Amino acid sequence: MKKIYITLSFVIASGILSAQNKETKTADKLYKKFEYVDAAKEYQKLVDDGKADAYVYKQMAESYYNVFNAKEAAKAYGQAIAAEKQDAETHYRYAQMLKASGQTQEATKQMQEFASMKPNDDRAKAFKSDPNYLPKLKEQAKMYDIKVSEISSDKSDFGAVLTNENEVYFASARNESRKTYGWNEEPFLDLYKAIYNANGTLSEATLVEGINTRWHDGPATLSADGNTMYFSSESYNDNLYEKDKVNKLKYSQVNLYKATKVDGKWSNVKALPFNSKEYSTSNPSLSKDGKTLYFSSNMPGSKGGNDIWKVSVNGDEYGTPQNAGDKVNTEGNESFPFISDENVLFFSSDGKQGFGALDVFQVDLNKNTAAKNVGAPVNSEKDDFAFTYNANKKVGFFSSNRAGVDNIYKADPVCGVLVMSNVKNSKNGNVLADAKVVLLNKENQVVSTKMTDAAGNANFDVSCDEPYSLQISKEGFDPETFTVEKTRGGEVMAYVTLDPIKPIITETEVILQPIYFEFNKSNITEAGAEELDKLVEVMKTEEHKDMVIFAKSHTDNRGGDRYNLNLSDRRAKSTVQYIISKGISKDRISGQGFGESEPKVVCDDCSEEEHAQNRRSEFLIVKK
Repeated sequence: MKKIYITLSFVIASGILSAQNKETKTADKLYKKFEYVDAAKEYQKLVDDGKADAYVYKQMAESYYNVFNAKEAAKAYGQAIAAEKQDAETHYRYAQMLKASGQTQEATKQMQEFASMKPNDDRAKAFKSDPNYLPKLKEQAKMYDIKVSEISSDKSDFGAVLTNENEVYFASARNESRKTYGWNEEPFLDLYKAIYNANGTLSEATLVEGINTRWHDGPATLSADGNTMYFSSESYNDNLYEKDKVNKLKYSQVNLYKATKVDGKWSNVKALPFNSKEYSTSNPSLSKDGKTLYFSSNMPGSKGGNDIWKVSVNGDEYGTPQNAGDKVNTEGNESFPFISDENVLFFSSDGKQGFGALDVFQVDLNKNTAAKNVGAPVNSEKDDFAFTYNANKKVGFFSSNRAGVDNIYKADPVCGVLVMSNVKNSKNGNVLADAKVVLLNKENQVVSTKMTDAAGNANFDVSCDEPYSLQISKEGFDPETFTVEKTRGGEVMAYVTLDPIKPIITETEVILQPIYFEFNKSNITEAGAEELDKLVEVMKTEEHKDMVIFAKSHTDNRGGDRYNLNLSDRRAKSTVQYIISKGISKDRISGQGFGESEPKVVCDDCSEEEHAQNRRSEFLIVKK
């Protein structure tokens, strides 16, 4: 049902597709009336009768998309794309539905196609910068414990917000006396209220008097004193709608309204002055001081389908709505904003990297940081949206269709700290993968050990109000320790640099850590380059500016003599070329391979350790 606030207005604004032929007339009319359940059935009949084409498959996919039948939507999108080339947005929606139905590999392929078609789209840029983000997102620290709220019903319920007066307002389709809406064959939405009890339970919900109309109503936001309400309803209330004379249909918008409480009753309902029949305004959230109203809209100036907007409020006077900007909005859909007392903006997006469909994100407006996915279990492969949080009671609510229908979930914050470490080489700034990071508690006991990933990161979830320390080490580098102070939650970032161990310079040679090559290859690896850079650094110093090096490369005795000799010689020459590429004169470095002719350990049945000692590089000092 939340799709009403995302898709309805977009379809109206972008225009309704005309019927392709007489065969699709019935299905198309149902689609235009937003009766997607029946429309999908009619398009399916055409498929069954062998009368389907790309248009039919696409319309059927859109019908399933709008009622979040991810499996059938993905199937139909695939058929549409197979039948005829589609636009980029179709590939994007296809990818979202594939993710939502657990088909992550195929979703990645469709995102690749989308990114190739719209390379400048922010969603494409985010994908190309981190196409394999999902495993990291799944490992993100849990911020909330969740459970289904007792105010949920077997119909759509969403947008719950807890006021300081212990009242929970939310939108629901549970009113069976209401006319059924063709979109999803549920009753029209009404605004409901329940009481939040001292023990954390909720009373039975009742209809909010003075607000509900014959159309969709809710969700709502209330002022801090509980006497002012902003809520969503339909523009039919003000005779704002578009006419389709051919099909004898009327199309409304979702708009914003204000009500005030007089003698304990809601009254004096007024439409906000920036409402329009040309675009939607919905899902309001009022700041603590009552001076800023956040909402979602596809009004001119929106980056995507729906964006997050804000407008200044001074009594019954309103400023000019302002777009919340690129840190929040994408070319996709951003909706259901909620501004917390701490000035943290929560919102839902299908345009940012998530688990699939709508995910809940947050951005600290005080710090102007990038939006962050709040992670599991709040977010899932389904639609997760309308997150709200009461800071006084430390209680959150959000909505999700993960059980097949929009339900309201309670979210209790977890007091935890995410310790994020990033390890780099202090000399060149390169990230250090496979560095060992050990988490120790205040008793210096090992809590967890991780290796840094390709980006040099290793993250840990720790408890609040406890000190910790990180011990970071990597072969060829001096170890470091980072202290993690006590904190009440949030994130701690540990930027750690490791100093490379300086090579040992004797009278006859420069001793480095082993220079590793891949099996049967002679190209310099990243690890090998880091060691050779140490030699380059030594040779560039004033003290050793005249040093001349002869590089010897050796193999173990596995393989033929000639083969080993040739391989070692190639490796020696690669080593020499690398040193020269770093600015060392070619008359100061030379090299040769010796194969297995000069073993360090003489053995017939060598152990792996003995083979490793023989498989070595030596850097002999010809001139100091």
